[in-house]
Formats: sequence, structure tokens, C-alpha cells
Amino acid sequence: MRIHQYYLACLSHASYMITDERSKTAAVVDPQRDVGGYLADAAAHGCTIRHVFLTHFHADFVAGHIELRDTTGATIHLGRRADAEFACVKMRDGDRVEFGDVRLEVLETPGHTPEGISIVVYDLAKSGDVPEAVMTGDTLFIGDVGRPDLLASIGVTADELADMLYDSIAGKLVKLPDATLVYPAHGAGSMCGKSLSKETVSTIGEQKKFNYALQPMSREAFRRIVMADQPEAPEYFVHDAILNRKERGSLDDSLKRTLTSLSLDEVLAMQRAGAQLLDVRDGVDFEGGHLRGALNVALSGRYATWAGTMLDHDTPIVVVAEPGGEEAVMRLGRIGFDNVAGFLADGMAALTSRDDLVERTDRITAAALADWIDGGRVEAGPAPTVVDVRSEAEYAGGHIRGAINIPLPRLEGRLAELPTGRPVAVHCEGGYRSAIAASLLHTLGRRDVLDLVGGFKAWIAAGLPTATGGQPRPA
Repeated sequence: MRIHQYYLACLSHASYMITDERSKTAAVVDPQRDVGGYLADAAAHGCTIRHVFLTHFHADFVAGHIELRDTTGATIHLGRRADAEFACVKMRDGDRVEFGDVRLEVLETPGHTPEGISIVVYDLAKSGDVPEAVMTGDTLFIGDVGRPDLLASIGVTADELADMLYDSIAGKLVKLPDATLVYPAHGAGSMCGKSLSKETVSTIGEQKKFNYALQPMSREAFRRIVMADQPEAPEYFVHDAILNRKERGSLDDSLKRTLTSLSLDEVLAMQRAGAQLLDVRDGVDFEGGHLRGALNVALSGRYATWAGTMLDHDTPIVVVAEPGGEEAVMRLGRIGFDNVAGFLADGMAALTSRDDLVERTDRITAAALADWIDGGRVEAGPAPTVVDVRSEAEYAGGHIRGAINIPLPRLEGRLAELPTGRPVAVHCEGGYRSAIAASLLHTLGRRDVLDLVGGFKAWIAAGLPTATGGQPRPA
């Protein structure tokens, strides 16, 4: 038996393939939508993928169960509470799939979602009684547990799910042998929990020692602790959770439509018709010059999460990239954004003789901003309103004195709170989110926008004054 972990850093997503050399059979757990890696590895081991397991209906990405079924004929397995449009085998506690020296046994572990399951893996060549590993989906993470409050859990309250999660953890998972390897579906950076570790594998014993949510406590205490301080979930999570239930088109079919090279005139016509322009270059390149009206979400960061947060999944998207746009389009497909109309042929080179279409974003250093705030740049006019687009928790932990905190996902809805008649200087922790924010403000009609180079980290590095705690209201 062989367990291989695939880790997709941009989505903090872990998936798994279990192969059996004797039967030449493989099973994939929680696959990403672009399934080429699983197919190539299975072929390299002379195996056929015959089973696909979804531990639950994921909300942060579109899973590749449909793609693997269509490509290999694999059977899709889900928990018994799953309500799916496609044919699947619904499994309950104790149900098994065996092939060669592999046994996969289901534990129903609801809590993150009602249909959640974990998969206990036995290597029968070693033991039929002692498990080798457990694939916990979003029920148990390294250092955390799945949040019970996502809107994807339609029809079930967060309190009900928290109770289910308590039973799944205390009544089932912690009772596995301490040496059992723990393989979760997500790692640090995922919004499916609040304090996930950067580690991608652990053991039940280690989690019983170090995971805050696995410590002995009452049901009420557990409910309070797992519900507290959860990050804000992007709106696209509901879209993806619904897509994962559906009989839908494959990623390959989507890419055949969306990987289309468009001329500048075609892009401008689509923009006038309401299309969203998405520039995926790094913020510094974008701010040096970009097509007027474009939103910047750089491929180099948490691109899929922020693109899914900032864009509409029904309105056509045109991608601007250097070069081409294939990677950007495919990664949008991973989160179910199949509404891409194409990408600008030749990228920004298409605007070489069209300076009338190019917009630039001013940038400012921490020292220059601090001097301006302190009255050292009278000739430049009124000092900027500083807008911190980090989360409320980040802001409370330390911020620029006098800065207004408007988390990036809420910026458009709170635009009216920004004073007029003076510039706006936006910042985040390091510069990735503030580049998005500055581009958004431009698309909303604010031209007096500056982006703080290096973000709050640069402010701290310059030894400039900070504050902690409460949120000041806009003037």
C-alpha cells in the first residue's frame, strides 16, 4: 500500500491517492478539479483509479470527482447524508471498500458539514486491526478542527453542527490508536478553520497533546471555543458547495471555452458590456501601468481565494496576464469560476500605442506617509486617510495610529465611509491585499489612491508609531 499526498499551496488543499500494488487499484480522496497529476501517477504505478471519495461537499474549491469519474469510470463515494445529483455510493459508519492489501473504512464525522466522513486506512499486509492512517477531511486539521459556521451548511444551525463536531471528535477520532497518521484536507491559510498548522501530517497522539480543540472539555466549552474568532468566509464558498453537489461539466470542457485569446478591441467591447477585467500580474507591475478599469489579483499570492472573494461568478471575466492567461484561467476553474470569456492577447503589450487606456497607481513609502501625516508635506495638501484592509483581528493586534479598518471583502460596501477631498492611502500586512484594494477603489471611481509599499511590515520595520485595540470610525 502507498499513500501519496498532493498539496495545492494556493488553496491550502491536501488530497490523497492510495494505491495497491497487488491489485493495481487506486482510490483518490478529495481530489482537486484538475486531475492530471492523479492520472499520471496512477499510470506510473500501473494502477487504475477505481474509487473517488469526497469527505464532504467542499466550499473553498470544486472537487475533481466528476472529472475522475468521466476519465476512469471510478465510483464516487460520499457520506450517507450527502444529497448529490450524480450517482454515488452513500456510506455509513463501518462501511468498507477493500482492494488487495488496502481497506478503507468509513467513520461518519459530521460537524464541519452534516455529511462529513473520515476514512480510516488499513494496510492489510501489516494488520487488519490497527489502522495505518485516517483521512479526516475538514473534521480534524493539524492544530485545529473544521469550523461549524459556514453558510454552506444550509438548513443546519452552527450550534447543531458544533454539537455534531464534538461527538465526531470526542466520540470517534480521538479513540483511534495514538500512532494513527492524520491526513487532513487543508493546511495553514485555509478559511475552513482559524489556526491550522503549516504541517500537513500528524498523528492522533500528537493532536491529543497539542490541538486546542482535542483537550478534555464539556460540550458547551467546545462549542464556545470552536465558534470564536473564525475568519470571514468568502461569498463564493456557497457557490462551490452547491457545485460540488451537482452533475456539472468538466474542467476540460470549461477550458475549451475559456482559453480564448482576445484582441484589445474585443476586450474593450466586453468591458463596455459589463465584463470584469482581472489583471493577474504582481502588484508592483500592475500599479506601474494597467488597463483602465482592471482589478488586480496577483497569481503570486492567494489568487484563487481572493479572486473568488472579489469577483462575481456569473459575470464574464477577461484576464490580463504576462504572458497569456492559461494558468490564471485554470486556477479560476479550480474554484468553479467557469465564466471566463478569454484573455487579452499579448497582455499589456497590446496597449503599447494606447496610453489613453493606461492607468497608474501611486505608491508611497512608510517614511513618506508618516512625514505627510505629521504635517511635513504641507505643499502636498491634506494628509491621506489611512485605510487598513486587513482583518479586524490583525488590526486589533497592531495598526497605524488613526487608521480606519475596513477589511478588504467589505471595502466596496463601505466606500461611502471614506472621506472625500483628501487622498486615501491603503495598506495591508505586506502589500498583496492593498494592491487589490487600490485597484478596486480605482474601478469604483476614486483616483486619489496611494498604496503603502511593503504594508504594515514596512511601517514596523521603519520604527514608526503604532497602536493596538479599538476601531476608530471614519471622519
